[in-house]
Amino acid sequence: MDINFEYYKSFYYVAKYKNITRAAAALGSSQPNVTRILKLLENQLGCRLFIREARGVKLTEKGERLYAHVEIACNHLLNAQEELGGNAVEGMGTVEIGATETALHLCLLEAIGNFKAEYPKIRIKVHNHTTPEILKCLVSGRLDFAVVTTPFEVPKAFQCERILAFHELLAGGVQYSSLAKEKMQLGRLQGYPWVGLGEGTATYEFYKKYFMEHNVEIGFDTEVATSDLLIPLICNNLGIGFVPETMAMPFVKKKKLIQIDLACELPYREIMLISDRGRGKSRAADYFYQYLKTGAANSHIL
Repeated sequence: MDINFEYYKSFYYVAKYKNITRAAAALGSSQPNVTRILKLLENQLGCRLFIREARGVKLTEKGERLYAHVEIACNHLLNAQEELGGNAVEGMGTVEIGATETALHLCLLEAIGNFKAEYPKIRIKVHNHTTPEILKCLVSGRLDFAVVTTPFEVPKAFQCERILAFHELLAGGVQYSSLAKEKMQLGRLQGYPWVGLGEGTATYEFYKKYFMEHNVEIGFDTEVATSDLLIPLICNNLGIGFVPETMAMPFVKKKKLIQIDLACELPYREIMLISDRGRGKSRAADYFYQYLKTGAANSHIL
């Protein structure tokens, strides 16, 4: 089946904006022309791709399946077109990365700021998800590379490089000050409410294994989706929980959090830079990738 790429391009923008008028503006076309192209595409594929709604359109089930493939292809082609049409010396293009909340706060936000100061014309799109979700996007080709927290499993074709090791501490609100008087055994903390990241995150798997290794049964009474929500909940005495040390210490110094020392040492965790060896990077993506690697090696950028 030979289908004009412009048909897929129109489909991509309509699916992206969920509005034919906005898509037409992005394409430099007209609404009737885009509508005509979509009808031609539907006829050639033999299925309906969109359903009209009051404020625009939404994808059908088959439209969603098509978009999952077209989005990846169009992003790669449009980014390449943008890069080749720009000045390579100045550094132009778009980089799409996946990053966990912890990676963002501990190293990536500062690195992006420093990189943008050096390459202001390179756009960076950050997709913030859990480690497993980010790795799925990387496998599908939606991302140039990923910056995620351990633990995780990736295909052998993926390259993994450490950019930061970090330590977490057990923290509680001021209501739990009595727990800071001595080193605590994990077993003594089983009856207390716990706050933690939910199932499906790398952090959840990390502490599930940690608790099992120390023969304790601890479940999270309050689960959150991202690590930046841990500190507000713990500060408000909703439970105790593990927090990256660099994020927790400012609150410990202000006496909004208390540090609970454990008799059993917590292992270090790592933030890893992951890419697919089998897929080339755009010039812009490679600039940022190498920048992160250099920063990790020199330890003064990250």
